[in-house]
Amino acid sequence: MLRAGTLALPLLLAGCLAPMPRPLVGLNRRLEAAGPAAAPSLAGDWLALIVSRDGRDRIELVDLNRQQPVPLPGLERPDAQPLSVAVDARGERLAVVRQLEGRTELVLYRRNLMALQPVVLQPPGVPRRVALRADGRELAVEVSREGQGQVDLIDVP
Repeated sequence: MLRAGTLALPLLLAGCLAPMPRPLVGLNRRLEAAGPAAAPSLAGDWLALIVSRDGRDRIELVDLNRQQPVPLPGLERPDAQPLSVAVDARGERLAVVRQLEGRTELVLYRRNLMALQPVVLQPPGVPRRVALRADGRELAVEVSREGQGQVDLIDVP
């Protein structure tokens, strides 16, 4: 007759032998050098995050293969404050929640077109955070409506 402890021991040992997660020290140092950062989004070989530099928050997209940031022409406005960012697995689409001129808005940036497109919420609400499906074809948006938090799913053609 086997005791319960006898069966648990192999499972426990297997867990101890599994590879442990380990920090990417070189890349982490580069990210740290870029300044304080928040709101990371990781998909495929891309990392999008909000970096504070020179007293201003801005969005940075990092190509993890090259371990270098890539330019995002047409995305940033000096009077906009990014709050949340999400990237697709190809690094082509970024969804951004930002404050601009006293209002909070959701926008979609297409890197290949260098174009920014507003995303309208129906019914209207205040976007708070955004997630983008890996293939870039759907958004999940945390929205505040009349003081209540909700999640909207939005198809992206």
